[in-house]
Amino acid sequence: MEAKLSRISRTLTPSPIQELSHLAQRCGAINLAEGFPDFSAPPHVKEAAISAINADLNQYRHVQGICDLLAATMRQNYGLDINPLTDVVICCGQSEAFAAAIFAAINQGDEVLLFDPAYETYESCIALAGGIPVYVPLDPPYWTLNVDKLMKSFTSRTKAVVLNSPHNPTGKVFSKEELQAIAGACCKMDCFAITDEVYEYITFDMQKHISIATLPGMQERTVITSSLSKTFSVTGWRIGWACAPASIASAIRSIHVKITDSAPAPFQEAAVTALQSPPAYFKFLKAEYEAKRDFVVQMLSSLGFQIRFKPQGSVFVFAELPENWLLSDKNSRILLDR
Repeated sequence: MEAKLSRISRTLTPSPIQELSHLAQRCGAINLAEGFPDFSAPPHVKEAAISAINADLNQYRHVQGICDLLAATMRQNYGLDINPLTDVVICCGQSEAFAAAIFAAINQGDEVLLFDPAYETYESCIALAGGIPVYVPLDPPYWTLNVDKLMKSFTSRTKAVVLNSPHNPTGKVFSKEELQAIAGACCKMDCFAITDEVYEYITFDMQKHISIATLPGMQERTVITSSLSKTFSVTGWRIGWACAPASIASAIRSIHVKITDSAPAPFQEAAVTALQSPPAYFKFLKAEYEAKRDFVVQMLSSLGFQIRFKPQGSVFVFAELPENWLLSDKNSRILLDR
C-alpha cells in the first residue's frame, strides 16, 4: 500500500531535529537539538490551566479574551490597529498558524522566498501547498541580508516572503534597514509577508524586535504568526495565533477549523492569564536568556567551536565546527547531548 501514498508525502523525510530529540530522550541526555526552553512555566500560568481543567473547560472552545489581549498588545507594542473580532485566529501553536497561512495564500506553482538558513518546517508547508520554496542566502558570518540577492530572487510567480525574526537558527535580529528593504520589495512585487515572531520577547544587547507589519504599506499584506510556547515555556500546550487583515484571517480560520477545530481549551484559558503578565516578567525572561546565551557561547568557545556571531535574539547559537573535528554536525550534536 505504500505505493498508494500521495506523491508529496513520499518526498517528506523524517526531521533530524526530532530524531535527535527522541535519541536524547531515550538516553536521558541534555537535548541540544530542539528549540524548547528549560525554564518551568510561570506558576500563575500553570495555576490558570489547572483551574480551567478543574472547572471542566475541556470541550471545543474559542476564548475571545485571547484575541482581545493580543489586539491590545499589538496596539501598545507596535502601534498596529487589530480588530480582535475579525483579525485574530487562535491555532494549535505557531506551526499550525503558519501552515494555515501558507495554505490560505499559496497555489500550485507559486514561489515563496525563504531566508537561508531556515527552520525546516517552512519548506515542508510550502511543498504541501504545492508551492516552490526559493532560498535567499543570508551572508555569514553576521547573516546579513544582501538586497541585490533578495531582489534577484523575485519573479512573476513570487507570492510571499517568509520572515522569521529573531531568527532560527542563527540568532539574528533583522535590522530596521533590512526590514525596510524586504517591505519595499513586498510592496513593489505585491507579495504577502508571512512572519514567525515566536521569539519577539527574547532579544539581547539592547536589540529590539520590529514587526514588519509596522512598516508603510505592510499591515494589509502581512500575516503575523506567534505563540505562547517560547515566551512562557509551554511548547507542549500548542497555543498560537495568526494576526492578519480580516479577509486573510477568515481564510486562515476556515482552514484551522477544518484541520483541528479548536486549540486545547484549558490552555486557551491559561493563555488569557499569561498574556496579562506584568512587564517585570518579560524583563526577567530576557535577562535570564541573555545570561544563558553568554554561558553557552563561552562554553562552546572553550571546547574549540568558533562563534563569529554572538546571537542577538532567540534561543540558538550558530557554532562552527573546528577544522580538525572528525564528526558531522549531526553526530556532534549527539556527542554533545551525551
